[in-house]
Amino acid sequence: MREQHAQDGMTLIEVLVALLILAVGLLGAAAVQIKALQYTDSSRMSTQASFIAYDMLDRIRANTAADYGVATPAAGSPGNVRDQDLHDFANNVANFGGASAKGSISVNQQVYTIRITWDDSRAEGHSRSQRALVLSSRVAVDSRGAR
Repeated sequence: MREQHAQDGMTLIEVLVALLILAVGLLGAAAVQIKALQYTDSSRMSTQASFIAYDMLDRIRANTAADYGVATPAAGSPGNVRDQDLHDFANNVANFGGASAKGSISVNQQVYTIRITWDDSRAEGHSRSQRALVLSSRVAVDSRGAR
């Protein structure tokens, strides 16, 4: 009469299946982490663009007598507040978004529109993905000269 022995330990196939499940889980976690980093970078860029646009709008409000709808000067001029503001705006946009980033200011009946565009391909995963922030605000001076 033969006795049946219970199998002891794990087989090699069971170990390989467990390793496969672990590897798939780790790859999934890594993919989620990469996406989170991409979206964090995109959010950071949007926040920076917002800071730059609001800074420029505050400068426009502080100097309501100047015309900010003109072309950006090649160099800043500490003696001319408008030219220095426009030069600083262009430098801030270039420093934040690189050479492909563009900033523009337009005015229509005392409504200033600030538009900043930049390349967001790192977050989107496409080779060409442009993002834009547009901020509009009415800037007016009342009849007594108070802002």
